[in-house]
Amino acid sequence: MLVQKVALVDVKCFAFHGYYPEEQLTGNHFLVSVEVDFYPSYDTEEIDNTVNYEVLNDLILKEMGQTQKLLETVVRNILDQVVTNYPFVLQAKAGIKKLNPAMPGEIKYSLVELSYTKGI
Repeated sequence: MLVQKVALVDVKCFAFHGYYPEEQLTGNHFLVSVEVDFYPSYDTEEIDNTVNYEVLNDLILKEMGQTQKLLETVVRNILDQVVTNYPFVLQAKAGIKKLNPAMPGEIKYSLVELSYTKGI
């Protein structure tokens, strides 16, 4: 059995997410990734049984535009929207990398990621 993957990797966004008030004032750069696995349609021209990565991009940008204290909330909202838009998905994963988080030391990014697996 074939399983198809559609993904967007490291969509760069500037947003104002953060637990601390100053993070919500200054903002930061984030990289957002979404992966979706599903059984492909036998009709390769049928768009109803596939995942449109333009739709994924739109919902990433929408959720990143709504300031939240926790990246966990943003990731959960993205994943919920993916599953709502594409109820046939078998597995989905969403993650957000916060570039250069304001902490001591030289940190490339912090990461929050959630995975979904369809119940049997």
